Amino acid sequence: MNKRAYNKKPHGIAQRLRLISKIFQYDKGMHLSDLLIEHFRLHTDQEKALKRLKIETVEDLLRYFPRYYGDTAEVTSIAELESGKPAVIFGTISGLKTKKAWRRKIPMAEASVEDGSGSIKIIWFHQAYLAKMIAEGSHVRVEGRVSEKNSQKYFSNPKIEPAPDLFTQDKTHTLYPVYPETRGITSNWIYYAIKKILSKIERPEDPIPESILKTYKLPNLRTALVWIHTPKNTNDAAAARKRFAFEEIFFIQLERQQSRAESREKAAFVIEKSTEDMELFIKRFPFAATEAQNRAVSAILTDFKKGHPMSRLLEGDVGSGKTAVAAVAAYATAISRPKGQTFGTLQTAYMAPTEILAQQHFESFIKYFKHLPINIGLITGSGCRKFPSKISASWRTGGWTDISRSQLLKWSANGEIAVLIGTHALIQKSVKFKHLALAIVDEQHRFGTAQRQKLVNKHEVIPHLLSMTATPIPRTLALTLYGDLDLTLLDEMPAGRKKIITEIVTPEQRNSAYAKIRTELEAGRQLFVICPRIDEPDPSKELAVQAKSVKKEAERLKKEVFQQYEIGILHSKMKPADKEKIMNAFKEKKIDILVATSVVEVGVNVENASLIIIEGAERFGLAQLHQLRGRVLRGTHQPYCFVFTDSKSEKTGGRLSALKTAKNGFELAEFDLAQRGAGELAGNKQWGLSDLGMEAVKNLKMVEAARAEATKIIEDDPLLTKHSMLREHLASSTLKIHFE
Repeated sequence: MNKRAYNKKPHGIAQRLRLISKIFQYDKGMHLSDLLIEHFRLHTDQEKALKRLKIETVEDLLRYFPRYYGDTAEVTSIAELESGKPAVIFGTISGLKTKKAWRRKIPMAEASVEDGSGSIKIIWFHQAYLAKMIAEGSHVRVEGRVSEKNSQKYFSNPKIEPAPDLFTQDKTHTLYPVYPETRGITSNWIYYAIKKILSKIERPEDPIPESILKTYKLPNLRTALVWIHTPKNTNDAAAARKRFAFEEIFFIQLERQQSRAESREKAAFVIEKSTEDMELFIKRFPFAATEAQNRAVSAILTDFKKGHPMSRLLEGDVGSGKTAVAAVAAYATAISRPKGQTFGTLQTAYMAPTEILAQQHFESFIKYFKHLPINIGLITGSGCRKFPSKISASWRTGGWTDISRSQLLKWSANGEIAVLIGTHALIQKSVKFKHLALAIVDEQHRFGTAQRQKLVNKHEVIPHLLSMTATPIPRTLALTLYGDLDLTLLDEMPAGRKKIITEIVTPEQRNSAYAKIRTELEAGRQLFVICPRIDEPDPSKELAVQAKSVKKEAERLKKEVFQQYEIGILHSKMKPADKEKIMNAFKEKKIDILVATSVVEVGVNVENASLIIIEGAERFGLAQLHQLRGRVLRGTHQPYCFVFTDSKSEKTGGRLSALKTAKNGFELAEFDLAQRGAGELAGNKQWGLSDLGMEAVKNLKMVEAARAEATKIIEDDPLLTKHSMLREHLASSTLKIHFE
């Protein structure tokens, strides 16, 4: 409880006494669930900072782990201190006093430390309380970065701790934690707050069974918390980080295996179709099906017969034929009837992350199903469509038509629409199906778990689930995040696809690259230009990311490079109708060059676009770069990808060169995982894993061990009735892993 809370509004005498009692209960034990304001006096900036970091409770702060550790083993004398460099000194402290800064009235403290070679001033901003924690004339250890003003060196907000025996090194730890900071909260404040908590916290119960800890030689929760925040050596720090990394993966696996077990207890529509039944449909593909596609179809048809819901992830590079496999699954569903019924058909819902992609799938399905009397619908925020155009029209000649939302919902609810394709609109309460037997989710990692479950779980009979992604995912990450799904890989490309010629372009090679592109444009081809930003950064902000923007680059290209060509722009802030208008203009070749953000990464097909420039390539993950260049794989012309980078780093150069040598996206994803971390595989932290979790998924043995232990527990105790701590930990809103 803080002073502001006390002064917020009038209280009666009894209420004030209770509140005062609460304020001064700092010496009593702490519990993990306690709010931090019950034990720390927080000023406004600190409260806001902790809220941004999603830290509210004692446990939240204990699980805010250091980013790295500094080593203070080498002690510097005060006379040798250099401005701008980190250092550790030992000395005697004096002149301790608190005051407020003259201009902003910031509470602060200052003192001096002397070690025989000289003295240096110490200043603490927002941490005046530190002056009251250290006795005048005591020996201290000071750790921090040396600052300088008016030729006077000083420490600003250093770490400080009593050091009663300056010469007994084994009584002090040489590693100190460095925490991620945000405005209002320093690493130093976090360090001292956690030290206080560790000295007062009651022994926390460990959610991981002791047998598992012993098997993998992991420290218990209490020990791991001490070692990760105040390690005596690197071995302690590594052991603690290993324990928390294992814990994160273990609980993800536990949740996934529990979900898998629950799914297998539910009933699904049985679809009795064989690969022979699919042969005529598959033979109409515009390309010969690959062996990988045939294996995927076989696995799906086998799942359809089991009587419980299929949960399968179909992973494959751009252009590997995932949509064709989805069409086969939808066809098998559409030509099947509910058990015991002679009329009606089983239905498929196909959810895509964007309107552009939903529209594209609608058009693809029309091509696959145009020879069949099967109704296909499209529902997005912009409107609804149906193929064939009229129920009474000949399905062999009918095109699609715009229809009212109410009419489409009526046809879906009575079972007349066999395949309904859409965006998030599919999970609205107003969308109903008579016999939904199959749910297909495209680019499934772009939907939250709750959104996917909403599509599947609102039906009495649970539909089969086919998730698809073109994002190459390393095996360990797939095993971790999708432990409840069976994994199928499309690791072959249809015959006749040309290999993309990829060139890494440095600033001095730009003009040469533009000349090659101009030759292709003159031959009638089209060009994508991908930029990391939509608008130029605010020049008043020092930390603004300097990267090319869609709007400015489109202007520059029109003015300086490709004056004779029509240039359009596309980005995520545009209205859906405007996006569709631009994409249609690009498809119809009314636009020659499309400058866009990575919004085109997912699924946009323009067969005549055989060229792509990716600006600021060092800012993207390899997997995302691979997906982006896949945009030019759709046609029959030779595709080219020009990867523009301003970085001169050898590491960046080596990473980008992997685009030229890797055989497929899966190989690139493994390379990217080793180089950058799981959270950056698609250019941003989208997987919901912590930094420790990202490190853990690089370790196949750890992932497999966590998966095996979670599977063993769920097989024996699906509801975790024998494991109350595990059940409570999974149910905890502060600890449960989300993938939104």
